[in-house]
Amino acid sequence: MTTAAYTVRQAVGEDDREACFAVRREVFVVEQGVPQELEYDTYDATAVHVLARREDGLPLGTGRLLHGADALGKTGGDASVGSLGRLAVTEAARGLGVGAALVRAVEDAARERGLAAVDLHAQTHALGFYERLGYVAYGPEFPDAGIPHRAMRKSL
Repeated sequence: MTTAAYTVRQAVGEDDREACFAVRREVFVVEQGVPQELEYDTYDATAVHVLARREDGLPLGTGRLLHGADALGKTGGDASVGSLGRLAVTEAARGLGVGAALVRAVEDAARERGLAAVDLHAQTHALGFYERLGYVAYGPEFPDAGIPHRAMRKSL
């Protein structure tokens, strides 16, 4: 997907992966204070990463899709459901539609893999953002890395 100001696509190669990690470091570790050892995990090796880059190459945002066995612990054991996570948009890119474009790219990747739905764990301040994209909250609020979250799901 390309807009006038940025492109969103599945990350390929080490440069794209490092760009994804740099955005996550900026947003989660530096801005939100998530410990670095919690931010990066073994799922990063097998996840589908999506990346938004400005026309000049500057990374603006990222997200990832867990699927198959990697997603089972996050989706209640349902292999037909993927797990969207680590959605992060740099402060300078907020309000430009980057987050919504990244969510759509993750959903496209889930459809390509034959998944029926996507689950996510949303920070509670972002519930409205995900609701506008068709996600429905379920279950109680819970802490993740000390930040309140709610589980959400969207059928594809």
